[in-house]
Amino acid sequence: MSRREELASEILGRLRAAGFALVGICEVRPIDRPEAFDAWIKAGHHGDMAYLAEHRRERCDPGVFVPGARSIVCVADRYADGRPDQHGPRGAPRGRIARYARGRDYHEVLRERLEPLAEELRDRHPGERFRVSVDTAPIAERDHAVRAGLGRIGKHTLLIGPPGHGSWLVLGEIVTTVDLAPTPATPSDPCGSCTRCIDACPTRAIEPWRVHAERCISYLTIEHHGAPAGWFRERADDWLFGCDACIEACPHAAHTLRSQRLPVHPAYAAATRDFDLAEVLRWDLESMERLGLSPVLRRPSLEAWHRNAILALGYADAGVAVTMLRAFAERPDISDGLRALAMEQAAWLAQRPGAGSGVGSAAG
Repeated sequence: MSRREELASEILGRLRAAGFALVGICEVRPIDRPEAFDAWIKAGHHGDMAYLAEHRRERCDPGVFVPGARSIVCVADRYADGRPDQHGPRGAPRGRIARYARGRDYHEVLRERLEPLAEELRDRHPGERFRVSVDTAPIAERDHAVRAGLGRIGKHTLLIGPPGHGSWLVLGEIVTTVDLAPTPATPSDPCGSCTRCIDACPTRAIEPWRVHAERCISYLTIEHHGAPAGWFRERADDWLFGCDACIEACPHAAHTLRSQRLPVHPAYAAATRDFDLAEVLRWDLESMERLGLSPVLRRPSLEAWHRNAILALGYADAGVAVTMLRAFAERPDISDGLRALAMEQAAWLAQRPGAGSGVGSAAG
């Protein structure tokens, strides 16, 4: 076994022992289709995420991200097993949190196990670079994960792991100037004629292997800070932060005997699955701070949380929702934009059959 093979085997063994669900190594080279990324940006499908365009060179070429880089060590944590959520319009209206954000901040969980190994490798290999990255860095991590053999890209543009893993995965990397033996990839189409993720998207944001971020609920509830588009106000789903609809619909991500046997890292055990929407509409900065939300859940502003709660009430009993929205609109400490949105949503919901009957009290 060559030195590059020995070191690669040692690193991968250490990462498996650290609890990563999937590990692999790929060589450093530019992504295969930078023109597709450029066309996506040019069409405005990145919405307000200007940073995607600003760091285009690093994102398309990891050799720019880490000069002299030769290898990328790729890892994945599994944060859910596909178990269906129990949710619906009964009782007090609640808004769901995407599964990746229900436990600890995945950025911290990934880094806590990658950084010590990277630091040890720096000590053992003076002059070489070992840069840890997660999705906050300008790196096309899904492309490299495919090359490293961690999975394949589905029509929803997410990584689909080996059987049982689905797309319940968060990714991390160590980009290094050391030449490491790569692991084999399995490039193939995991989807065939299946379009379940496309059909399940509440806002029709997905085309085969392309997502229009400006229509994606995850983007619109987390990254977008302005007023919602008119068509988005009248959607009828209960996502308050993020969205799992496309993954939930994917056959590869289904809750099966195989998926149950595969471990989910305990750091992602759900602390918060959803929020009472009436409570969210009562939040102020002080009460929000007392909740001790993870850094992931602190990304949206208080105004964005209020906006998201107003929109998620489209899924609730209309009579209850209208009462909540009118009460929220009377708060003296909210912006004129939020007040107008609440009243518009209340007016729309009031047109539903039974909206004025008081059916379905908030007490359930």
